[in-house]
Amino acid sequence: MLKALKKMFGKSEAEPLAPVSSAPVPTSGSRNDGKQPGRTAAAAQPKKPTVTPPEQAKPLEATPAPAAPKPRRERAPKPPVTPWKLEDFVVEPQEGKTRFHDFKLAPELMHAIQDLGFPYCTPIQAQVLGFTLAGKDAIGRAQTGTGKTAAFLISIITQLLQTPPPKERYMGEPRALIIAPTRELVVQIAKDAADLTKYTGLNVMTFVGGMDFDKQLKHLEARHCDILVATPGRLLDFNQRGDVHLDMVEVMVLDEADRMLDMGFIPQVRQIIRQTPPKTERQTLLFSATFTDDVMNLAKQWTTDPSIVEIESENVANVNVEQHIYAVAGADKYKLLYNLVNDNGWERVMVFANRKDEVRRIEERLVRDGVNAAQLSGDVPQHKRIKTLEGFREGKIRVLVATDVAGRGIHIDGISHVINFTLPEVPDDYVHRIGRTGRAGAAGVSISFAGEDDSYQLPSIEALLGRKISCETPPTHLLRAVERKRP
Repeated sequence: MLKALKKMFGKSEAEPLAPVSSAPVPTSGSRNDGKQPGRTAAAAQPKKPTVTPPEQAKPLEATPAPAAPKPRRERAPKPPVTPWKLEDFVVEPQEGKTRFHDFKLAPELMHAIQDLGFPYCTPIQAQVLGFTLAGKDAIGRAQTGTGKTAAFLISIITQLLQTPPPKERYMGEPRALIIAPTRELVVQIAKDAADLTKYTGLNVMTFVGGMDFDKQLKHLEARHCDILVATPGRLLDFNQRGDVHLDMVEVMVLDEADRMLDMGFIPQVRQIIRQTPPKTERQTLLFSATFTDDVMNLAKQWTTDPSIVEIESENVANVNVEQHIYAVAGADKYKLLYNLVNDNGWERVMVFANRKDEVRRIEERLVRDGVNAAQLSGDVPQHKRIKTLEGFREGKIRVLVATDVAGRGIHIDGISHVINFTLPEVPDDYVHRIGRTGRAGAAGVSISFAGEDDSYQLPSIEALLGRKISCETPPTHLLRAVERKRP
């Protein structure tokens, strides 16, 4: 019997049998009272060991020595981040120029100004900041592209950093309000504000019509609003719903007041201003390309003892823009436009027309004839307008056709040519149109088409410029018929 047991279990007398434990087998995962689901009692029993006959047993092999571990590659330690200091922003004084260092600006703001590459103030910035940083109201007039946006943004940011927000504050209570007439201008101002506030912790929001209302509302409900940039209509929508309250506005800016007058926004602006604190308890800045009697009357109503800043120029139009006028029949305007763009290989051109239907037709014909073009007018949905501007900025769109309202406030560097397909009905619009080129010190060219229907606008434009512009006859090859592209 003993020999039979030995043979069955392969155990010697010196090796007693290990007792079989009745404890449950531990499992990984979720708790289940020590039991594993799906297992029967038989399956839970330990398996009997398999005995290998001596003649089949394999000889023991020497266990190979473990391979030496690979040396651990040490990661280079990250260099310590050196805090930015004002001493890192070195700008030497120059006679006749004002540095941003000459004002008491917060280091966080100066850091952003350095990132943007602005060592010296433009004339309007130097004059406006001298008043607004002291808390005074101001009215400013300067030609397009002079830096007025940065002037009022720097003033706003300084005010908000110097004055802590109230302890009790709701999400829909902006501390600074900027009203602008067009969606494009609002988006541009908000972008500049984001660049200047990136080290400050201040929040910038935009309200514009034509974009998702609920999405803008969610942004408003997600965080406090420090600087709100808005068009009048959409701002009133939020205000009348009770989502935005303007009783805590410390600084209010009205940009392009003359354009808001032209577009009929003043009644809406009046409603908005009534919701803000009295003019003696807020700082008000008003900017306009022109100081008409109507603009000055509004300024008198909405400001308190304002400082008036006017930046005069010997030339109303940008001196970096070379201006041409082609006398051409209305029926030949499109041929002239197409051949100018196509023959010269221009890559970033802006074309202006007076009416939305003109803009649409020009864009459709250019696309049909193989030119990568897009339109910008009040009929284009806002999300598409933003996408179009980005495509134009990135060089994916060669020709942007726009109305004056849509083109106002577009600041894109590298626009080589501006073409006035039709002369503007308001002389000031001519200056704004050609100001889209020749920006940031670069050279630009404007070409205006004077036809039988709009050439009568020339005398008033020349009177504004203070000089004559000679009309030219376009070369014959630029009036040749457009060859239709085969599909």
